[in-house]
Amino acid sequence: MRTYFPYTIFPLGDTALTVDFGNCIDQDLSAHVMGIFKYLQSHPLNGFIECVPAYSSLTVFYNPGVLKKEIRNNETISEIAREKIEEILENKSCALTSQFRTVKVPVCYNDALAPDIRHITREKKISKQELISIHSTPEYRVYMLGFLPGFAYMGEIVEKIRMPRKPTPQRVHAGSVGIAGNQTGIYPINSPGGWHIIGRTPIRLYEKKDNDNFSTFFQPGDIVQFYSISRDEFENY
Repeated sequence: MRTYFPYTIFPLGDTALTVDFGNCIDQDLSAHVMGIFKYLQSHPLNGFIECVPAYSSLTVFYNPGVLKKEIRNNETISEIAREKIEEILENKSCALTSQFRTVKVPVCYNDALAPDIRHITREKKISKQELISIHSTPEYRVYMLGFLPGFAYMGEIVEKIRMPRKPTPQRVHAGSVGIAGNQTGIYPINSPGGWHIIGRTPIRLYEKKDNDNFSTFFQPGDIVQFYSISRDEFENY
């Protein structure tokens, strides 16, 4: 028997609806959102373009021109889209049944690649090795992608090493592993960033493919396991 999560649906402009399950970070709720997301991917509805999962919501984009053909009585296009989504939400077959991918990610926690690691160890009164162990031991769920192409918001980190965002963003290298609040994440490209950087991965998270297409390493719902590597392993990865 699946858990019921109350929701509200509201329009996002003229071409999308957001299904909101509340403002929280919860693994069971995330799994529920991902179950609906994967169901819609494998059972595309007429007129629907794509859906984008977040921590506790799912935004569904649709083509008004296609749905316009289904108008009955005085219904609006948004109401037709809403009815279709509600039918999916009440469909027990969209409950979470899929297996999520587990991804192992190497991280070098060397000081040269981790500009904030010493500050955190002093702030938290722990050793560097303890910080590495605390960060790399749990499995993290990718709750959503955002901020930058391929930037994966993962959670939740152990409270002992949680740090607030920096007051002023600083330049961050691609592959940098950061922590902020109860989340951890990896910057896919060089960019400004306000997370505390504790390491770097040699994996390329955002790459250009043929025909000007791009690919991202992480996908929503992934289970991520970090493991520590040396500076030499990082350079020769």
